[in-house]
Amino acid sequence: MMNSLSEQAITGADKTFFQLRNDIVESNILAGSKLSEVELSTKYSVSRAVVREAINRLESCHLVERKANVGARVVSLTAQGLVQLYQVRESLEGMAARLAAKNMTDHEILDLKDLLNNHFREVEGTETYYQEAGDVDFHYRIILGSKNDHLISLLVNGMYHLIRMYRVQLGMVGPRVSTAFEEHKNIVQAISNRDEELAEILMRRHITYSMKNIENRLKNQ
Repeated sequence: MMNSLSEQAITGADKTFFQLRNDIVESNILAGSKLSEVELSTKYSVSRAVVREAINRLESCHLVERKANVGARVVSLTAQGLVQLYQVRESLEGMAARLAAKNMTDHEILDLKDLLNNHFREVEGTETYYQEAGDVDFHYRIILGSKNDHLISLLVNGMYHLIRMYRVQLGMVGPRVSTAFEEHKNIVQAISNRDEELAEILMRRHITYSMKNIENRLKNQ
């Protein structure tokens, strides 16, 4: 869904929205930064109206916030914000894993295993684990595998990129890389075994561990 949306981005407003969203998630525009319509219109070679529309759309994705007498700013990454976001994420992605164990086809599960093997080859011997957005993201693939349109909308349209912002900027490095891989493998095995209850438990546990890892990194900044 994410990739197909990007491919369909035929208007200047869409393209600017995707560029600005990516720059925020990837920290090319820093968390907490004020967003200037004038500067961004120059950067992306579009009108201020196009930039304004992109900022409004990013506000609905929770990547941008507006404050009185301040204007639009990129959200700050905080321990409180992380905990509140991941509490919801744990519940919803746990449900997604449960439904994926029920609804994913055998072919989709094989593709998920192949994706994880590709990730392993890419990071073997390194101390970082970075996943691109969309179909090459392990979590995104499981969300789609739930086959529940309401759940997909809540996670992808409402939360996905804010979650990615925390994951990309404060995510897996060092020993957490290998343990996260093991957790991913166990989740896929539970889905493959059609063990809905175990898939949910393992996903919820995995997200809790990830939250604690990011929380520690926030405290040590």
